[in-house]
Amino acid sequence: MNIAQDLYPSRVGKETAEIMERVDPTAHGKAEDGPLSQDTLDSYDQNGYLLFQDLFSSEEVKHMQEELKNIMKRNEGRDAADVIKEPGSNEIRSVFEIHKEDNFFKGLSEDKRLVNIAEQLLGSQVYIMQSRVNFKPGFKGKEFYWHSDFETWHVEDGMPNMRAVSCSIVLTDNHEFNGPLMLVPGSNKWYVSCPGLTGEDNFKNSLKQQEVGVPDHESLEWLVDKADGQIDRATGPAGSVLFFDCNTMHGSAGNISPYPRSNVFFVYNSIENQLVEPFGGQKPRPEFLANRENIQPINPIKNAFK
Repeated sequence: MNIAQDLYPSRVGKETAEIMERVDPTAHGKAEDGPLSQDTLDSYDQNGYLLFQDLFSSEEVKHMQEELKNIMKRNEGRDAADVIKEPGSNEIRSVFEIHKEDNFFKGLSEDKRLVNIAEQLLGSQVYIMQSRVNFKPGFKGKEFYWHSDFETWHVEDGMPNMRAVSCSIVLTDNHEFNGPLMLVPGSNKWYVSCPGLTGEDNFKNSLKQQEVGVPDHESLEWLVDKADGQIDRATGPAGSVLFFDCNTMHGSAGNISPYPRSNVFFVYNSIENQLVEPFGGQKPRPEFLANRENIQPINPIKNAFK
């Protein structure tokens, strides 16, 4: 039984969604705690995300692209729970837990350029709660509906508070037309408590097409209206790095362009926000989706490429 207080109930059997004001801060740290200025922290607090285009050199980006190809090649014929395929095809959509299975990506997850930002945003030491590489092939990459990651991590994984940040390293140019991530600015300040209940082993379907724990149309329209009608797109050249708060509403359209989209994805969680029993009452999801074992704070390394 979960003895932690449920500050963000969701999927508790109600017939309609409910919008709740966020209890936790978004930016937990201060300017003196890391590389980000106070203006940058204020922007993150206001909008729920930050996009950088100069954290990595062009040579480092090429190195990451080669490592991405290696991951894809090693897993293309592998049938396992942590390798997610596109609905209706055998194309790889995601490969999970790369920070444990691959030495290069383990080092990348510990690179101080990423970790120091995550620590500053979360106001504490951090650990990797989840990692993966994502692929969205040209012509047939499927959409992913609007959602807050925290809603799933809270209900299905037992993340107590909104004190986690996702870091997405873009490894192919992200254009307006090849299914980039879309974000609703300011949506981090509100929590959509979703209707219904969570079925057993819901993750087996939700990793391919999320249908449970998603906002209804009215809630999403309300969030976008709050943002003065804005929906931002995380576009930029390969090597761009997006940090976005765990509760920022986001999604992506399908990719019918000829140009694939891929990224490396690390979820940094505060060491003070470790997972407890899932708040939805189900058994915890597998370790490759939500790390619980042998949790230790990251000791940042100076450069993963040396």
